[in-house]
Amino acid sequence: MNNPTVLTVILNYKTPEMTVQSLGSALVAMQGIAGEIIVVDNDSQDGSFEAISKVIEEKNWGQNNRARVIQSGHNGGFGAGNNVGIRAGLSNGDTPDYIYILNSDAFPARDAISRLLTYLQENPQTGFVGSYIHGQDGTPHITAFRFPSIQSELEGSARFGPISRILRNAVVPLPMPKETCQVDWLAGASMMMRRTVLDEIGLFDEQFFLYFEETDLCKRARNAGWPTVYIRNSEVAHIGSVSTGMKTWARMPQYWFDSRWHYFVKNHGRTYATLATLAHIIGGILFRLRSFIQRKPRVDPTKFLRDLTIHALKSLGQNLLVSKKAQALEKTRLAGQESK
Repeated sequence: MNNPTVLTVILNYKTPEMTVQSLGSALVAMQGIAGEIIVVDNDSQDGSFEAISKVIEEKNWGQNNRARVIQSGHNGGFGAGNNVGIRAGLSNGDTPDYIYILNSDAFPARDAISRLLTYLQENPQTGFVGSYIHGQDGTPHITAFRFPSIQSELEGSARFGPISRILRNAVVPLPMPKETCQVDWLAGASMMMRRTVLDEIGLFDEQFFLYFEETDLCKRARNAGWPTVYIRNSEVAHIGSVSTGMKTWARMPQYWFDSRWHYFVKNHGRTYATLATLAHIIGGILFRLRSFIQRKPRVDPTKFLRDLTIHALKSLGQNLLVSKKAQALEKTRLAGQESK
């Protein structure tokens, strides 16, 4: 592929100033690469679209269709917003060869995007690649992971050395890679995807509002034979949780529980999702008992285990109701065929 095209997608939600900074960094990193940058305003309704449009016009960033901003029309979450940009494609109507997803609070180094592109071109068997992410002070961010499992749910909630050692091969966060390597999945702060892979497996599942959407996408790619690779020499500075406010959460939002449950049910089935939740609850109880004995402060959001348990019970009840309705409809259909 002599001159591959890259479509960079930046999703904005009520952070226009930061999105403009990210866009500026991406424009520098896209120099010498054929393609465009599209900013998707995810129904911010705070003047973001107008503010970003004004900066693009004033700085002449839209010259030769290099950058543009569009509106999603509704806030369907991270995956849905990025899908809007991916589906928009290049301004001339062509389909890009690669899609690069960049968070609005992430700032790629000058060569960060080109290093991802080079790896994908030189390794046609790889589906997705992602960058080494670090804070503005240089602190590494953990963004390379294993897929979640029943074992990882127990290990992650128990937070107990002996359990972690026994289940070390199930721990979701991987040790910080020191070099380029294959991983299960990557955080979507800076990730490039082969467009033909997306054509094969589909875009982000829009049932995920926020969280687990990258996990699911990378798993679908892996299942189709397309691995994900962590590129150590592609470096991106990242602030983190600016749009979501996760760092200040007092209580886990409903959409986190919805996304977690949907991921397990979709990829492993309802029984597995139930066992994974049970493992998380058991681990959480063990952790709380140990914390009480050792008089350690609470670290989880308020009523986390309670909310997790109630959500699982409600989800199981809803699934059972849907299943019974489906069975009743099938019986009605068969009875109708027999009477003909």
